[in-house]
Amino acid sequence: MRPPVGAPTLTRRTRILLIVAGILVLLLLGGSRLISFYVDWLWFGEVGFRDVFTTVLFTHIVLFLIGGLLIGGLVALSLAIAYRTRPVFVPVSGPEDPVARYRTVIIQRLRLFGIGIPVLVGVIAGVAAQGNWETVQMFLNSTPFGVSDPEFGIDIGFYAFQLPFYRYVLDWLFVGVAVSFVVALVAQYIFGGIRLTGRAGQVSAAARAQLAILAGVFVLLKAVAYYLDRYELLFSDRAAPIFTGATYTDLNAVMPAKLIMLFISIICAAAFFAAVFRRNLQLPAIATVLLVLSSVLVGAAWPQVLQQFVVAPNANEREAVPIERNIAATREAFGIDEVKEIPYSGTSEVDAAQVRQDEATVSNIRLLDPSKISQTFTQLQQRRTFYGFPSNLDIDRYTVDGNLQDYVVALRELDTRGLAGNQTDWINKHLVYTHGNGLVVAPANQVNAELEDGGGQGGLPNFTSVDLTNYDSPNIPEALRMTEPRVYYGELIQDYSIVGAAEDGTPPLEYDSDTERSTYNGQGGVPIGNVFNRMVFALLYGERNILFNGSINENSKIMYVRDPEERVKNVAPWLTADADPYPAVVDGRITWIVDGYTTLENYPYSQKISLGEATADTLGQNQLDANKDVSYVRNSVKATVDAYDGTVRLYAFDEADPVLRTWMKAFPDTVRPASEISESLRSHLRYPEDLFKVQRQLLTKYHVDNPSEFYGGVSFWDVPSDPTVQAPNTSGTGDAQPPYYIVAGRPGEEGQNEASFQLTSALVFQQRQFLSAYMSVSSDPETYGEMTVLQLPADTTTFGPQQVQTRFLGAPEVSEQLNILQRNQTTIEYGNLLTLPVAGGLLYVEPVYIERANQESSYPQLARVLVSYNDRVGYDANLADALDEVFGPGAGANTPSAPSAGTPTAPPSGTPPATTPSTPDLAAAATAIQTAITELKSAQQAGDFARQGSALAALDAAVAQYQSAQAAAGGAASPPPATPPATPGG
Repeated sequence: MRPPVGAPTLTRRTRILLIVAGILVLLLLGGSRLISFYVDWLWFGEVGFRDVFTTVLFTHIVLFLIGGLLIGGLVALSLAIAYRTRPVFVPVSGPEDPVARYRTVIIQRLRLFGIGIPVLVGVIAGVAAQGNWETVQMFLNSTPFGVSDPEFGIDIGFYAFQLPFYRYVLDWLFVGVAVSFVVALVAQYIFGGIRLTGRAGQVSAAARAQLAILAGVFVLLKAVAYYLDRYELLFSDRAAPIFTGATYTDLNAVMPAKLIMLFISIICAAAFFAAVFRRNLQLPAIATVLLVLSSVLVGAAWPQVLQQFVVAPNANEREAVPIERNIAATREAFGIDEVKEIPYSGTSEVDAAQVRQDEATVSNIRLLDPSKISQTFTQLQQRRTFYGFPSNLDIDRYTVDGNLQDYVVALRELDTRGLAGNQTDWINKHLVYTHGNGLVVAPANQVNAELEDGGGQGGLPNFTSVDLTNYDSPNIPEALRMTEPRVYYGELIQDYSIVGAAEDGTPPLEYDSDTERSTYNGQGGVPIGNVFNRMVFALLYGERNILFNGSINENSKIMYVRDPEERVKNVAPWLTADADPYPAVVDGRITWIVDGYTTLENYPYSQKISLGEATADTLGQNQLDANKDVSYVRNSVKATVDAYDGTVRLYAFDEADPVLRTWMKAFPDTVRPASEISESLRSHLRYPEDLFKVQRQLLTKYHVDNPSEFYGGVSFWDVPSDPTVQAPNTSGTGDAQPPYYIVAGRPGEEGQNEASFQLTSALVFQQRQFLSAYMSVSSDPETYGEMTVLQLPADTTTFGPQQVQTRFLGAPEVSEQLNILQRNQTTIEYGNLLTLPVAGGLLYVEPVYIERANQESSYPQLARVLVSYNDRVGYDANLADALDEVFGPGAGANTPSAPSAGTPTAPPSGTPPATTPSTPDLAAAATAIQTAITELKSAQQAGDFARQGSALAALDAAVAQYQSAQAAAGGAASPPPATPPATPGG
């Protein structure tokens, strides 16, 4: 049978070309996906979490099939019913009737349209449905909370795990019925069941029955939606931003309205079903009008009337019960229900002796700001341009000689952005420069010496570098010794590396030093010894060298996904990973520690908060998912990533968390019990900044207990803006003052002399800059998570951070000295302004750094220290003298900078103390060493690598001369008087 005139036709050649083009497109799209799939398969096998990969993949596939079969099947059923119930005879309006033409084309290609349309719609639906795998897994593995909501008395687990799944299924049923209705409508029109002739048109009985049934099912699903809406009212934001949860109006107007609408929907659905047996659609039309009118009057108008005329005039009374529920639920959901509140005066008249007695705090006052001194670490400890440190360093603590000491810590990581010249060659970039070298630490409360007159080599950290030259040396504190200093996984390593040497004696390529090469022998990396894997990665990276390079052998491995945060995110996609991993030496291994959070979007009556906004501050680095709003969060998982072999371990830190237990059932054997956390690891666990900032933001409101007082907001606090930021914030990251890790006495227990590692923050009154509270949470293993708030009186006039900073800069003696520091082309950087409870009052300490302007090789040096207590200001080159200015002589006697301190400040690692040589030869050698050091520093500042090399050679000769003279003198003299800073150049 020939196609009718005007029907579209395809030639044989056109069909062949279309088929070939389709195959090519599928190969291009499917080929890249297959490569990515295989690469992911290999990577998850490497880290030992392949069960996570397969579970997620299986869930995606099942949801794709269910979603596709559901929607595609409903579309196929609608098409089949419309075709089988079509009228036998359909009048044609004329030879140009477009409907008749397309009807003929469809009937001629019935299988193509009857199968192709449902398959196409099903594939689209399946792709969309498979994205909600987390909702399905949480439903299948749901765990009860053991806590009931205050309205229905249902376990919170229903709202967390079951209600989202029911809504997900209902939404897809809505989609399926709606699409089926549209398909049936179009099909019935094309096949003649619906004709647009006459004044009212004609609808066959079969078409009317099909459309009526679909409309009835849709309205019946709407009744189910009204039923679920009642529970979702407990997440209502009607009273936002005051509080979240069902308001008086929701409980007394909207909830009854939902029940009324539910029954009306059932009646409306029955009317549509009745239309199957009636010849007209009057009854369902009337029912539809009733449903619409009732939704407007009962569902919308009545709640608005109640809100405006009953609730609004007496809102503080009407909303008292909802606010009480909101306060209790928010405190429970965010873990701030057991905060220890201590009344605190904030002012105290004390003398030097009392300050000196508070040794746990005063002796540990932090002078190094990790957000300011990254460039100092880089210039003095980088050693090679392809090593680097992050822009914001980390704070951790170690116990050395029985004393708890906080350190600024950073790994000397590989940073391929520093490669230059021949180093950017593919072999050098991916086979030679593959790893970093060790850890650099500096005590946070010390500098090497005072910076006199704004110049010299004072005001620098007391570096200890643990690297390939000394990582197991007895001269390194035991807590910092390690078995392997090479760093293959880190925050700065963005590219892939290929490691592993052949067994035939071929010299290894990996760079350790100018004279040393090494071969990786750890467990990390995916094997690429076989041709197939090499071909896969050559295609993945578009790099033929992977396939043809002769150095790649049967032992070779390729390392990728090397960022610790990304590795944790991949193996635990159900976690929200903290944005700031930090390194520590744990059981002799360099280990990255990553905090993992379990979250829920909807917890009944709990305040919903934006993670991005709550965690934003002036540092701009520790910011969680900016687009995620949550009403529940727990730091339930502590994850570790080995810096050498990339091993990822997840530990259940909060084993009581129902969300964690749900995911542990979904992914069994992926999270280790808390009992497996070693003492060494536990001693380095920090209370995470991101969680603290979320809790801090909430406590500004939720420290209030009284509902009327809460509604009025007069007792609310605020997070202070960062007073040390000199320019307006234009980055959109927020201007909040970040919290600070410190070692100090426990808040409220001044004078106990027991140091504790804490995360702290000051809080101020809303709309006022006076201090309202001091917040602290412990990171000590014995008291981890204990949160304390020192609450000042409501009528206090104790200065907050902004006012203290104004007082600092306004003091005549300070402003005069700062002007002197800014001479000679130097710029001033203000370090973190710490708030510290001391002797019943509040002590503010702020380091001041200077840096040479317009010099690439410049770096911050501690120049002065600002101190304030009870509006008295101290300002000096060291902390001890600044404290003495405020409290009187002897107040700073316990600080490391005090001249009378029992033990002198330790010099930087590898920097012996200067002494007077005992022989003329020793004196001459010492002079030569000092001359070489001076030349080396000058060359470093000028960036002249040739001069640096000459200076280093002269220094080596001078040191050898000194050692010879020392041996001739019988070894009685001390080591050389000084050593140079590490060379920043390559």
